[in-house]
Amino acid sequence: MNVLEVSGLSVRYGSGARALTAVVDVDLAIPKGGTLGLVGESGCGKSTVARALVGLAPVVAGRVLLDGSDCSSQAARSAPRYRRRVQMVFQDPFSSLNPRMSVGELLDEALLTRGGEVRSRSVRAAERRRLVELVGLPANSAERYPHQLSGGQRQRVAIARALAVGPEVVILDEVTSALDVSVQATVLNLLHDLQRDLGLSYLFISHDLSVVRLMSDRVAVMYLGRVVEQAPVERFFAEPAHPYSAALMSSIPSLRGERRLAPLAGDLPDPRHPPTGCRFHTRCPVGPRSRPERTVCVERVPSLQPEGFPHQAACHFAELSR
Repeated sequence: MNVLEVSGLSVRYGSGARALTAVVDVDLAIPKGGTLGLVGESGCGKSTVARALVGLAPVVAGRVLLDGSDCSSQAARSAPRYRRRVQMVFQDPFSSLNPRMSVGELLDEALLTRGGEVRSRSVRAAERRRLVELVGLPANSAERYPHQLSGGQRQRVAIARALAVGPEVVILDEVTSALDVSVQATVLNLLHDLQRDLGLSYLFISHDLSVVRLMSDRVAVMYLGRVVEQAPVERFFAEPAHPYSAALMSSIPSLRGERRLAPLAGDLPDPRHPPTGCRFHTRCPVGPRSRPERTVCVERVPSLQPEGFPHQAACHFAELSR
């Protein structure tokens, strides 16, 4: 069962000749009480999807369903009820936390959106203490300011602020990428514990495949604004079906020095002028770069196949990547 479903999502910035369609026809589903990992190179549209889901990016097409309720319009995704149920934790806690507000004030600001009994100062104080304890911060953290905290502590504050409104879905956008490796582990363990204890559902965005494997139940791969593969996590890592996914996998360091494919050739194309057909064909090791007769890759956009199956890949020659 899925708590949040996205179909045909497209996001466009600007208009006319300078318009940039950053996300095109994206389908995603976040399992209830589980985690969908979203991976891909920088600039592929991962963060744009996240921002679109919390009403911070201009959606021009597609549907968003939260527990079956249609929240596709900008107004619906900006409404207090939706925002309380779907929260986001940003990559850089230093820039996402107001430096002029103490941790207690930051938590109060979120708590007050719940209304009701939390308008009482005593109730808010109790809630602040509960949240601080929940994310493993020192008891005196509420009186401190973001600049007085370590990077890991700031990220815990950002997580506590997201949890203050009692969400069902938490979107985690590269939440450990700015942290030291040892601190990353403690934050990931915290997220695991919170999901278990609170029944949270996560959209976990990262470029680190090893972290995605640790955190996710399902994996979706994006390339140049499109989803090119979706699969259960173990199936994905055992047998990637899209050549881009296989190339990402081959970049993971191995003690035996093994590589499934040669490194990708070239850079990510200009997203304002994406390639025709399959957007990956200009860098694909099994497409027309190596086999010129495979013109279908240039002529036709591949859809996620086989439709309705747990493991899907948007590739005309997916079997050649296995």
